[in-house]
Amino acid sequence: MSKFLIVGLGNIGSEYAHTRHNIGFDVVQEFALKHGGLFMNSRMADVAEVKWKGKIFICIKPTTYMNLSGKAFRYWMDKEKVAIENTLTIVDDLAIPLSKLRMRSSGSSGGHNGLSDIELMLGTDKYPKLRFGIGSNFPKGMQVEYVLGKWFPEEITVVKNKITASVEAIENFATIGIERTMNLINKTEFT
Repeated sequence: MSKFLIVGLGNIGSEYAHTRHNIGFDVVQEFALKHGGLFMNSRMADVAEVKWKGKIFICIKPTTYMNLSGKAFRYWMDKEKVAIENTLTIVDDLAIPLSKLRMRSSGSSGGHNGLSDIELMLGTDKYPKLRFGIGSNFPKGMQVEYVLGKWFPEEITVVKNKITASVEAIENFATIGIERTMNLINKTEFT
């Protein structure tokens, strides 16, 4: 039975719930919910195990805070003996418009602290990522407030559609592989 580690990045605490920066948590939560997985607090993460189509998905929401996400990632990857190419990290991305999702098999952190820490802990940037575009619709000097802020009412429909598409992307990643999934997801424009 092949095993996958699905890592949603975010910050713990109710003040961060459902903010742009926590979209990784929201996607992984939705994936586990769809497949009957329940999150339980465990070492360095809230963890849910999902069995689907003969595959095991270890879904984690690190409880280490964003900047130390690599510790939880590395611990669960090693503990569950998951190959690095069978990991998928879901993360918010300012450089990608709200209308887009982007999957890659490798690539730099792009200045994202959570990804930087994972890269540091793994010693490589060659691990799969699903970047959830959050756009950059904020005034100069307001980046932190924007990233840690809630979605604007007019964004909610697109965000919900993209969460659904992200859940499907996780399923496709595990069933048809990353190349075909990238071809499907990277071209899609969400409205």
